[in-house]
Amino acid sequence: MAELWDPAAAGVLRLPSGRLVRGRGLRRAMPAGAVPAFGVYLLGKPPPEVPWESRWLRWPDFRLPADRERAAALFADVWERAGSERVEVACGGGRGRTGTALACLAVIDGVPADRAVAYVRRHYEARAVETPWQRRYVARFGQPSWPS
Repeated sequence: MAELWDPAAAGVLRLPSGRLVRGRGLRRAMPAGAVPAFGVYLLGKPPPEVPWESRWLRWPDFRLPADRERAAALFADVWERAGSERVEVACGGGRGRTGTALACLAVIDGVPADRAVAYVRRHYEARAVETPWQRRYVARFGQPSWPS
């Protein structure tokens, strides 16, 4: 099994299952310490190259993912990999898009959708999930009618 994140490291969110995922803002310096094995980057344009495996999800700032089905598949992949790898999810500032994605991961991990934003705000960043439509996206994530 690969080395996982230090739970006390900056930006690391512990999900109820014990899985650890790092959220961060790409406009800030890379945190000291270990680097990810896998990253998902939530940006309106392709991210800079990184020396680890990564995926880009087109997601303009303050908006929602351009492809909700792809987003759900990537979130499922992040959740699965977080059981055995250092995984990070990042956007420009590390709050809105990253917080929304982390809240969706919390839903996958068993947090009720109506409590996932509060969970991420309590355990990751108090101002995570910035817009009303991002909060609605989380509240509807994984429902039978998803992704419509």
